[in-house]
Amino acid sequence: MYTTKKKLTSAAGIPYVEHENSMTVGPRGPILLQDYILHEKMTHFNRERIPERVVHAKGTGAFGKFTVTQDVTEYTRAKLFSRIGRETSVFVRFSTVGGEKGSADSERDPRGFAVKFYTEDGNWDLTGNNTPVFFIKDPKKFSDFIHTQKRDPRTNCKSPAMMWDFWSLNPESLHQVLILMSDRGTPLTYRHMHGFGSHTYSFINDKDERFWVKFHFITKQGILNFRNEDAIEMKGKDPDHAQRDLVDAIGRKEYPKWTLKIQVMPEKDAKTYRWNPFDLTKVWPHKDYPLIEVGEMELNIIPDNYFRDVEQAAFAPANVVDGISYSPDKMLQGRLLSYPDAQRYRLGVNFEQIPVNQCPFAVHNYHRDGQMRVDENGGSAANYYPNSFDDTFIDPSYKQPPMEMESLVADWFDRNEKGEDDHYTQPGILFREVMNEVEKKATILNIVEAMKGISGNKRSTIINRQLCHWFRVDEQLGMEVAKGLGVEIGEAIAGLRHHPEMA
Repeated sequence: MYTTKKKLTSAAGIPYVEHENSMTVGPRGPILLQDYILHEKMTHFNRERIPERVVHAKGTGAFGKFTVTQDVTEYTRAKLFSRIGRETSVFVRFSTVGGEKGSADSERDPRGFAVKFYTEDGNWDLTGNNTPVFFIKDPKKFSDFIHTQKRDPRTNCKSPAMMWDFWSLNPESLHQVLILMSDRGTPLTYRHMHGFGSHTYSFINDKDERFWVKFHFITKQGILNFRNEDAIEMKGKDPDHAQRDLVDAIGRKEYPKWTLKIQVMPEKDAKTYRWNPFDLTKVWPHKDYPLIEVGEMELNIIPDNYFRDVEQAAFAPANVVDGISYSPDKMLQGRLLSYPDAQRYRLGVNFEQIPVNQCPFAVHNYHRDGQMRVDENGGSAANYYPNSFDDTFIDPSYKQPPMEMESLVADWFDRNEKGEDDHYTQPGILFREVMNEVEKKATILNIVEAMKGISGNKRSTIINRQLCHWFRVDEQLGMEVAKGLGVEIGEAIAGLRHHPEMA
């Protein structure tokens, strides 16, 4: 709401009068070079669009709070969890993953779920999705995977053939693809979906004991999804419906809430657990590691300016605070580099000085200069450490315990070597034991509809290869997908024999 009159000025604060008329030689003459306000307006306009995120380009966000409801201090010394009732301010950004900034909110796509906790020990960024797993398990494959979700370099159109070719050649993706092809791939709104840290992280307690941990945000609004046909209809009716829904719900003071729960694995269990606990394509079954409640997150403030706070929000899983740390999860290890690097490219090296990214507590370091440095830049203080002029010190109480390595051999190891190549058991459990009959039917229909879009001279090769995977997951699933695609069962079985590694 605007209540105070403000004098119109240039970016340098200089008042000016002519905002709508350019200076010309006569009413119809050419424009003069000296009309600086024209230059300022045009050049700023040319630069209003910063590079969009390569992934998670379209999203929405809100501020809120996290409140501790249960004691988990036996697992972590992180101050934000130090006592029941403690509150921590948060900013959350939801997003679609593969589409551009102008894409529809109802696309079949994973949804980003990123939370920034503003803690007294610095900002903790927990970046994940609305799914507990991902398509790949090694970061070297990430750019290849994302290229298949973007536009065909020849047609500049989305290509089902590219997507299914990649997935069929990488069976590690099956678990995530099955979730994506269920109605969970088209959430009704951002409020009606769960969120997951997805990666395995670690907790460290005040005894320097380490625990492996996974984070789950359970929506208190309940899970609601579009059916495929309704999601397609919404693309044309309101491509921004999820953005609008969050703004309107908070405007009505219907503040969305999530319960934060964790799974905790003792450090020693990782050596003997039946699946690699650091494999992002796998879950930890709840019967093995039950969910433990931690607290409640509530979103209650929509930013006054979308660009300032949502578009410029920058998350990095490298940002962990004392009591929370990393794991050998290969995908997490890769994102420790790629996320802050992407933010420095997109927003500049000083992106953490932008208000939404800025730690609200004291920050002391020796970073200086760089694009868009907007604070005092360290003033006249020394820009090196150690020095004889300031009193900045290293606090040894924040030192983490060492992480035990299981090997002294450095090499390029096959991510799917023996013992790491079970891509079918967990998707099979999901289909047979977790999905009800209605969900199974919807998933099959969605898979058929998606695979029908495969075209080109490799169509049958890609379809048969992917059918082999569906049969490996579950025979009923494979049979129904083959039937929906009009593929003779004998032909599908022949395809299975043609790929003995899948038999």
